[in-house]
Amino acid sequence: MEILNYAFMQRALLAAVLVGITAPAVGIYLVQRRQALMGDGIGHVAMTGVGLGFLLSWSPVWMATLVSVLGAVLMELIRWYGRTRGDIALAMLFYGGMAGGVMFINLAPGGSNANLTSFLFGSLSTVSQSDVTAICLLAAFVVLVTVGLRRQLFAVSQDEEFARVTGLPVRLLNLLTAVTAAVTVTVAMRVVGLLLVSALMVVPVAAAQQLSRSFAATFAIAVAIGVSVSLGGTVTSYYQDVPPGATIVLLTIGAFIALTALAAPLARRRARAALAAAHPSGDPTECAIPATRRSGDEAGV
Repeated sequence: MEILNYAFMQRALLAAVLVGITAPAVGIYLVQRRQALMGDGIGHVAMTGVGLGFLLSWSPVWMATLVSVLGAVLMELIRWYGRTRGDIALAMLFYGGMAGGVMFINLAPGGSNANLTSFLFGSLSTVSQSDVTAICLLAAFVVLVTVGLRRQLFAVSQDEEFARVTGLPVRLLNLLTAVTAAVTVTVAMRVVGLLLVSALMVVPVAAAQQLSRSFAATFAIAVAIGVSVSLGGTVTSYYQDVPPGATIVLLTIGAFIALTALAAPLARRRARAALAAAHPSGDPTECAIPATRRSGDEAGV
């Protein structure tokens, strides 16, 4: 393929695969915790890290990782100990992180908004070899945590009180989730962009939930969607000369719409199959009360 003849596209495609794996892998826990916007807030904080990287002439990726991890930990501490509500903490991350990033990038020698734009919305040509190395290391950490501790993280995401009673270190696991989300944001910022990465963390999970309620199946489907749209968006960006981040997010939303449309007839078919199994005689009025009880049980009542 022509696209593989260029070193910058090889780096971009590798980064896209890693982003497609890590973003949904973390996003599934954020969705369970009802913190879908956490990735967006961390993305804004990471802007300050990018600006500091330019100002101090350090790697923007590693500086963004450090600053976003500190921001995520601070948000968790505010949620635990402060009286400020979670949405206020998110607002402070949004606006403070954005303002800090713009300020530092403009204070940097030769700094301009053009340098920051590639981090905000993604850029294929700016993925360097050092960026790929950093992304590979950070992605390995994310996969190790999200897969290796999946049972513990899922338990905490579902019910913190129950997890605490069973002896799990809830606060430590919450911090680890926040740190992993922060690392994922910096993994994705070169391809998807800081302002759009949250969509790739959340929408593939929501799309996968249209087909399955099982955690393992949802996890696998979400990662498959993430990898597919990341590669598809990167290739489309190369051939059509369109922004990669926006293309990836639009493909992700398209996948959600398609799977939602597909899920409705599948759900009706499963309902008819269940009804036929419950009433082999073909009389739907048979055993009406138990059928009602079954429908309540299926709904989780």
